[in-house]
Amino acid sequence: MASEKPKENPVNPDNPAILSTLLLKSPAIGALLLWMIVPLAMTLWFSFQRYNLLNPDVSGFAGLDNYTSLVTDPSLWTAMWNTLVLVGSVLAITVVFGTLLAVLFDQDFFGRGVARLLIIAPFFVMPTVSALIWKNMLLHPVNGLVAFLMRSVGLPAIDWFGVWPMTAVVVIVSWQWLPFALLILLTAVQSLDQEQKEAAHLDGAGPLRMFFFITLPHLRRSITVVLMIETIFFLSVFAEIFVTTSGGPGLATTNLAYLIYVRSLLEYDVGSASAGGVIAIVLANIVAIFLVRTIATSLEA
Repeated sequence: MASEKPKENPVNPDNPAILSTLLLKSPAIGALLLWMIVPLAMTLWFSFQRYNLLNPDVSGFAGLDNYTSLVTDPSLWTAMWNTLVLVGSVLAITVVFGTLLAVLFDQDFFGRGVARLLIIAPFFVMPTVSALIWKNMLLHPVNGLVAFLMRSVGLPAIDWFGVWPMTAVVVIVSWQWLPFALLILLTAVQSLDQEQKEAAHLDGAGPLRMFFFITLPHLRRSITVVLMIETIFFLSVFAEIFVTTSGGPGLATTNLAYLIYVRSLLEYDVGSASAGGVIAIVLANIVAIFLVRTIATSLEA
């Protein structure tokens, strides 16, 4: 009997197939590492330096001074609180209304296709443009649509960006991200087993019981995914604040991303801004790890 040829180990690094695969992947991996590691390394380096663009002669190693001055600055804690309020409020609005709209658009009614198109449209509007629309056309205290509707029913117009600035920013960001939550949750609702819904209906379950005991448990994983993705993006909200309130009045709408912008491009303090960037990276990674573990636990359940 002829001896069989030994099989080639596919995980052997000397395998030509493995080597060719690594060679093909290496440009993309190298570009990704440069894109991620170089800015991170520069941010870390500047965070330990005393460097101001207005006075570049006064520079040198600052140690932990940038972090100490930033942590002891009340504006940092105000910005972190504003970030928490913004993220939590928008998440609550988009998830709650996204779930309700997903259930609504799963029903068959006249004009459903046009209604879906209209409600998804805000997601494709750039953040700067959506902020300008809300600032100049909808929430303007003199010429805005909301002011016109309030005056038409005998109510005084409100300067939303002056009196309720954080509420206005929350509304703008929620308007832009509600379609994203709707798309994810609508897809999950449509994947629900129709036989299960029909069986529950035959057992006498009403719409509320079907929603809380069938639809909502089915949407648990999709809601977790929406929370994770939106949280990562909401931690870096900037354009809406920059266009509408510029972080004000005072620090009323200054979040962590806008505080870093102020320190770097308005106060020209690159060292302090880099320290703020490192703090933002650490917080974002903590949130991401927590959310990933939550999703993993949800998938195992």
